[in-house]
Amino acid sequence: MQPVSYFRDQHVEILKMVEELRPLLNKEQLQVRVVAKTAQTLLGDLADRIKGHLAEEDKDLYPILLTHSDLDVRSTAWKFISGEHALRQAFADYGKKWLKEGDFECSDELLTETNELLETLTVRIDREEQFLYPKFEAEVGKEKSRN
Repeated sequence: MQPVSYFRDQHVEILKMVEELRPLLNKEQLQVRVVAKTAQTLLGDLADRIKGHLAEEDKDLYPILLTHSDLDVRSTAWKFISGEHALRQAFADYGKKWLKEGDFECSDELLTETNELLETLTVRIDREEQFLYPKFEAEVGKEKSRN
């Protein structure tokens, strides 16, 4: 089982990736072929990183929360799992549409969808930091004190 600090460190890395991407996500920058290719690669790397992060949460975080005796803890876990599926699907759909091999054509639609996806991701991370991880830490702390 990974400690919460491991997942928080992943959040820092993911948010750093997002911040590195943001300056590239405008029409002026994406008209430069090398910048467009770099942005496409970084977005692909981000999508892979998110996929791995969510899989690790599924393995190490949710089983503990879903078996908790407190209904509120279980309910919170289910809400986050539900949101996780939506985020996973959003990244999969985005990848199929925009991250295919070849040219990364800049359009208003691309910029809108990319910024919406990044905003959804950052909101999700904030919610995990504020609500999910504290519940997980409390549960693990209780578990350690019982042993």
